[in-house]
Amino acid sequence: MLGWMKKSVSPSINGVTGKECNSVSTKRNGAERICFSDDAEYVDPDPGHSFEAVKEQVFGSSSVPTMSGFVEQALSLSDDLSKLVMKGFKPESLPVYASLVREFAVFDEWFSSLPGPTQPNRLFVYSATSHGSTSHVKSQMLKGFPQKTIFDSLHENGMDFGVYYQNIPSTLLYRSLRKLKYIFKFHQYGLKFKKDARNGKLPSLSVIEPRYFDLRGFPANDDHPSHDVGHGQRLVKEVYETLRASPQWNQTLLIVTYDEHGGFYDHVPTPHVHIPNPDGNIGPAPYFFNFDRLGVRVPTIMVSPWIKKGTVISKPTGPTPSSAYEHSSIPATIKKIFNLSSNFLTQRDAWAGTFEQVVAELTSPRTDCPEVLPGVAPLRKTGRDENRGLSEFQGELVQLASVLNGDHFLNRFHDKKMSVRDADEYVRGAVSRFLEAGKEAVRLGADGSTIVGMRPSLTTRSSIHE
Repeated sequence: MLGWMKKSVSPSINGVTGKECNSVSTKRNGAERICFSDDAEYVDPDPGHSFEAVKEQVFGSSSVPTMSGFVEQALSLSDDLSKLVMKGFKPESLPVYASLVREFAVFDEWFSSLPGPTQPNRLFVYSATSHGSTSHVKSQMLKGFPQKTIFDSLHENGMDFGVYYQNIPSTLLYRSLRKLKYIFKFHQYGLKFKKDARNGKLPSLSVIEPRYFDLRGFPANDDHPSHDVGHGQRLVKEVYETLRASPQWNQTLLIVTYDEHGGFYDHVPTPHVHIPNPDGNIGPAPYFFNFDRLGVRVPTIMVSPWIKKGTVISKPTGPTPSSAYEHSSIPATIKKIFNLSSNFLTQRDAWAGTFEQVVAELTSPRTDCPEVLPGVAPLRKTGRDENRGLSEFQGELVQLASVLNGDHFLNRFHDKKMSVRDADEYVRGAVSRFLEAGKEAVRLGADGSTIVGMRPSLTTRSSIHE
């Protein structure tokens, strides 16, 4: 996403030159090599990014991270993927990001929290642990992940938060976020975000979740293959322009990041020494991962009128010599800037680098920040296929919705291949029923310490479970 920004946007970024290459075999000398190019357009199919796949990409046949196995791992899935994983976008294909990198700050050493897929990394963003998960654990999804979150810390300190979602709030993976006391923290993005920003009513922490299902008239904007990244650019543009026009602009720090690298090449070795296990949990068989190394770099941009133009941030200065910027840096920094009295969530956010200094260099907010960002042209030339089957990630969101809807793991759909349209309709309905049931329970005077239950279509006290 950002590698080619080095060439024409910000030369000091640790980006790419085109001389970065991978061999089709890390075990055979003289094997054909494929080098990085700037002709990425529309990405389909989705490269591998499971725990096992990332291990192969990062290590190849070595015992240390050489970043040499991306092509070899891609070839194990499909011949078509070998060149695709070695492509990057030209800056002009990502005009919103190019503008934000010029105007604000980019991190060129921000890593995913573990070498694995989406959901475990997302769990680190708000709780600094995945509670031992290196993949998508369906049994854990039923009860909800039990760890404490930064949302809980904010609430304990009398501060507010809000989750603005478009299909489904994936933060409902956390057990605590299903509690009735938080039921009014979830808002439909299109109905609420612009209104809250315009009225200066955004909470201390706002989370914006993209649209995950690709429909005609409602395109996915999460940048997940096979979705057009142009729509992701439009979402970031809309969020930025909404914040820029808000009376809260001078009190705002916008963070744009990705959960993991998606299987695409990077040349920067992943940190693999002196990384603390967050909470003593070990990953499942056969790897029994000790959470002692990070994942691949991900694009991370920060925006605020308190940020110097063209800032590039690499390594943090602490709190330990081995500290790095990774997803746990977000709760660590939130704790610091809001002076939260709660303890750190885990050993990982206590270790992670914090970034409060990004907004500490100026003595007054800038007045030259652009009010409007560039327009964005779509990169995909074909129409959206609403009958397409689900990606693994989309299937996981459906499973989460099924838990909220009381269907557990959607046994009634096992013999039916859900389409993207089917899934979108099911997910939106499940979330709506879940939230409405919780709100009705609160109106009926249910105990706020309870958790919204597994059959939210009911609106009686029997729908509430400890």
